[in-house]
Amino acid sequence: MIGRLQGTVLSKQAPDLLLDVQGVGYELLVPLNTFFEIPDIGETVTLHTHFVVREDVQQLYGFSQLAERALFRDLIKVNGVGPKMGLAILSGMSVDEFVLCVRKDDIAALVKVPGVGKKTAERLLIEMRDKVANIKVGEAVEKAHSVAQDIGLEAESALTALGYRPQDAAKMVSRVADAEITSAEQLIRAALKAKA
Repeated sequence: MIGRLQGTVLSKQAPDLLLDVQGVGYELLVPLNTFFEIPDIGETVTLHTHFVVREDVQQLYGFSQLAERALFRDLIKVNGVGPKMGLAILSGMSVDEFVLCVRKDDIAALVKVPGVGKKTAERLLIEMRDKVANIKVGEAVEKAHSVAQDIGLEAESALTALGYRPQDAAKMVSRVADAEITSAEQLIRAALKAKA
């Protein structure tokens, strides 16, 4: 119904955005990835939109990229994932990061998103696998994800060698895994410190 809006930013407070399009104010909800790309108040922005109509609410969602909107539309088709959770997923990771999570069956990364439990993450991995098969992922993102995964596996292995059960080691590592951590040594220290 409404596929794209171009207008002036009137107000923005994550995740809400008020956009003036030729005198009409549109309220939109946007994921954080899009929110950080939105210019200052008074400047012009173009957003791709998705309109959701339910019994109790009509809501407009805005996205800076077509790929983000396409992924949102696929996410809300998954059983148990509504627009609110779709927005949370796209706020917690980029399209490339989500695609890599699905391709590598990375449940731990999905569970870190607020509102996504283990069962929902498993369902997302299963139902989204075919939908993301043809999406090309940026080389830099893929390399960074691969390095982070290698560091995580190395840290889990070391914690297991220290006497922790494999499932406990995995939980310890996933709790403290962070973009700031660049080595398995740092990750092990952070995991042990958090456990103490």
